[in-house]
Amino acid sequence: MGDVKLPAHIRGVIFDLDGTLLDSMGVWQQIDRDFFAKRGITVPDSYAASIAHMSFRECADYTIAHFHLNETPEDVMQEWRDMAWDAYANRLSFKPGALACLKRLKTAGLKLALATAGEERTARAAVRRNGAEPLFDAFVTLADVSRGKGFPDIYWEAARRMGLPPADCAVAEDILAGIRGAKDGGFYAVAVYDAANTAEHEAMKSLADAWLEAFDTLTPAAG
Repeated sequence: MGDVKLPAHIRGVIFDLDGTLLDSMGVWQQIDRDFFAKRGITVPDSYAASIAHMSFRECADYTIAHFHLNETPEDVMQEWRDMAWDAYANRLSFKPGALACLKRLKTAGLKLALATAGEERTARAAVRRNGAEPLFDAFVTLADVSRGKGFPDIYWEAARRMGLPPADCAVAEDILAGIRGAKDGGFYAVAVYDAANTAEHEAMKSLADAWLEAFDTLTPAAG
């Protein structure tokens, strides 16, 4: 496992949250199990991958349509919010070395942005709890753009808010759709290891510009 040194032209880094910075995928797997168990449904193996690139609202719409639920998107989203809030606000931690990595990049003069499929209130609670909120120059969710993480839109918006062109930014993501969207948008793509997403690892390695297994190995060019 070698070091990942960002190219010298990179002036900003856009990070995904869930599964990238935050060790949260186990929480969502449990939420899915509990949500569907209440409705007498077994969680399909393909469910997590099917919704990984979607916004919170799109996830609710997809779930209602796919499982023929007689519920409104607002009710489904509120149930998910209630189930997730305690974990994000009080329990979930960044992956080992993630906070130190953010500080290292910031100290080197790079701008930082967060680009998450989650809701802003919940995501900010987790970032704040882990002491990282002041480090970010921009905070973007899929609610701010029109397309999901299979497209570049959220990363373009993050770069715009940092005042940088896509070519000068790196994107760190733990899902294949995110890597694909970043590459299509002209970004330097860093695929991040997450144990919950092993089925996509080889495809991510093939498509990304760099593969990151541990945050203590990621450094700026001058690092």
